[in-house]
Amino acid sequence: MTQSLLPQVPKAINLEVLAKDAVVALILKAGGLILIFVLQVFLARWMGKTEYGIYEYVFAWTLLLAIPAGLGLPRTTLRLISEYRVKQDWGSLRGILHGSWMLTALASMLICMGVAGVIFLMDYYNNFVYATPLFIGLGLIPLQALVKLQLETTRAMNSIIAAYAPSIIIWPILVLCGAFTLLQTKHSLSSLQAISLATVMLFVIVILQLAFLQVKVNTEVESATPVYAYRQWISISLVLLLQRAFFVFLDECDVIMVGSLMGPTSAGLYNVAAKTALWVSFVLEAIIMIAAPTFSTLYTQGDMQGLQKVVSRFSMWIFWPSLVIGLFLLVFTQPVLSIFGSDFVAASGALKVLILGRLVSSFCSTVGCLMIMTGHQNKSLTVFAYSALINAVLNAIAIPRFGILGAAMTTTFTLVIWNIWLSKLVIKHIGVNPWFFSSLFVQENQSTTHS
Repeated sequence: MTQSLLPQVPKAINLEVLAKDAVVALILKAGGLILIFVLQVFLARWMGKTEYGIYEYVFAWTLLLAIPAGLGLPRTTLRLISEYRVKQDWGSLRGILHGSWMLTALASMLICMGVAGVIFLMDYYNNFVYATPLFIGLGLIPLQALVKLQLETTRAMNSIIAAYAPSIIIWPILVLCGAFTLLQTKHSLSSLQAISLATVMLFVIVILQLAFLQVKVNTEVESATPVYAYRQWISISLVLLLQRAFFVFLDECDVIMVGSLMGPTSAGLYNVAAKTALWVSFVLEAIIMIAAPTFSTLYTQGDMQGLQKVVSRFSMWIFWPSLVIGLFLLVFTQPVLSIFGSDFVAASGALKVLILGRLVSSFCSTVGCLMIMTGHQNKSLTVFAYSALINAVLNAIAIPRFGILGAAMTTTFTLVIWNIWLSKLVIKHIGVNPWFFSSLFVQENQSTTHS
């Protein structure tokens, strides 16, 4: 038999290689966050808090609706492609590449038509203020679903730069340049213009991702007849769809409810606080960029000792930088918010509360990713469902009474609940301790062994 010339899947995980990949992921994530932050600052200044609030309200809804449009397939492809690469099951790999794209495109079109009907009815009977912006933003739904699918597919192929650079680096640059051009030619920037611009630039990103992915597949995947295991994919993806929907609901529910209950101005203020608080989690999210395929590979190989070692090392890499960033933002809250404009300093209390919740997530490390990539997604679904329900109910109570501070308190409380709950499930079902202090014991044991 002729030996394959394609690169073989590594049999072991090298921590030094992971460290180098982590540096690349951190650079990408930091660059992306900086660009998004700069984009948010300029959009808020150029549009004003009301128009900016409308833009963010529409974007939050489209992000939420892109979840059912994706059918849970992004996380399914991430997990299964990692498994197929270990097993060198090229037919199944090619099948899920083609089949997942077609399913996502079809589901997206159906959801867009359904949402358009709902918006039309709401506007017809009640003069819905967000109707026109939401109609224009419908194109974002299939594009965001495809961007997420192609990102996770490329990520599973162990190409961090090709996976993340288009959406977190190139897209904000394109939108920023386009918005500046519109401002110079039109002398103003409305929410409708910004939504249209974001849609066009996201279409460019979808095409760019496809080109990157095609090169990667042609280089690393052997020719084989595609195997379409739709029943297996759907059985996994439906659970992941619900889980992802609950997760994004937790991220976007506060912005949507603030916008619905208090109006676009408050939504703009709160969104600035929520986006700024994400800086605390940027190291966690960067590490997860490389962690997910690694977790799947080690668990598929049955290397539980290696899995604990990697998780412990990741938790150490995540916690200390996150703590430093969190303390900096707590001390310099008002100066940071004033970058967006003097009006946005009013969100300083909400930002401080949100920072605390993000610090808890950093302490608990990669618990959500661990449950999914080791096939325990069904056991974690309850956690996300109850957390989403608690978040919605408490937001409905707290926002009318405490305003954007109430939304921040609710979000932080929910983050604490689901992180601690998931951590206990990881310890029980996977046998791995994800908490930060576990890395200290692992290092101590290693030192004792060497001595």
